[in-house]
Amino acid sequence: MAFENYEVWFVTGAQLLYGGDAVIAVDAHSNEIVKGLNESGNLPVKIVYKGTVNSAKEVTAAFKAANNDEKCIGVMTWMHTFSPAKMWIHGLQELKKPLLHFHTQFNKEIPWETMDMDFMNLNQSAHGDREFGHIVTRMRKNRKVVVGHWQDEKAQAKIAVWMRVSAGWADAQDMLIIRFGDQMNNVAVTDGDRIEAEIKFGWTVDYYGVGDLVESMEKVTEGQIDELMAEYAKLYDIDPKASVDSIREQAKIEIGLRTFLDAKGYTAFTTNFQALHGMKQLPGLAAQHLMAEGYGFGAEGDWKSAALYRTVWVMN
Repeated sequence: MAFENYEVWFVTGAQLLYGGDAVIAVDAHSNEIVKGLNESGNLPVKIVYKGTVNSAKEVTAAFKAANNDEKCIGVMTWMHTFSPAKMWIHGLQELKKPLLHFHTQFNKEIPWETMDMDFMNLNQSAHGDREFGHIVTRMRKNRKVVVGHWQDEKAQAKIAVWMRVSAGWADAQDMLIIRFGDQMNNVAVTDGDRIEAEIKFGWTVDYYGVGDLVESMEKVTEGQIDELMAEYAKLYDIDPKASVDSIREQAKIEIGLRTFLDAKGYTAFTTNFQALHGMKQLPGLAAQHLMAEGYGFGAEGDWKSAALYRTVWVMN
């Protein structure tokens, strides 16, 4: 699993009209689907079955619980039998996590020779998923719809993409971005409404002076620089004519940056060449190496690019 600290909840829709035996069968089928999806090896996030919901109260309780669970990054729904859509309204109004509607069936083939009314009452996904799709559309609820049998690798691949997007969304909800200095003077594209970004995307964009970074850099030891230089030598083809002192300065900046970012929980940062103030160089190599490790970066104060890079890195 690429995202060990994340999980997606699987919620099955049904109703009590068909009796207790049907509820038991629905639960068994749902468990088998979740087990099969998890064991397919095609999904980056673990799916957790959260039971079958048979009433508006149960739907609302399941979605409220998903909202409050830090590990849950999204909810998958599947209508095994006919699940009346009105019972989903209040729950869908409550749900704040990404939603995937999985339009599938338990059986891969229709058992024409043995099919009877009991089978038809139980296996109504085609009917139930249409009913669910209607109410979600009428409520203008954003969601991903995946159509296909749960054992089909094409359907699993579409679920995997949604999972990665949901992981990026989850990471962004409390993303901390730091600006060392402000944006480049007279440039428009790096500007933006930081308050609106936090309201819409969850990004918190803070400011620190370059002097705070320099203070962190001054605590870097020669031994730490030597260790990072050895890593650079493995990763990069270094021109023998290059200035070793300049590369060592980049290593010092990187260590100071990482220490500062990690101490305060920042996963993205920006710099500005017009605001060096005590730094000998811009963090070129340092920023590149940190980006490879997942830190978002934006040049000239571009905090939007820094945030988007971080999100794309998480999804990948």
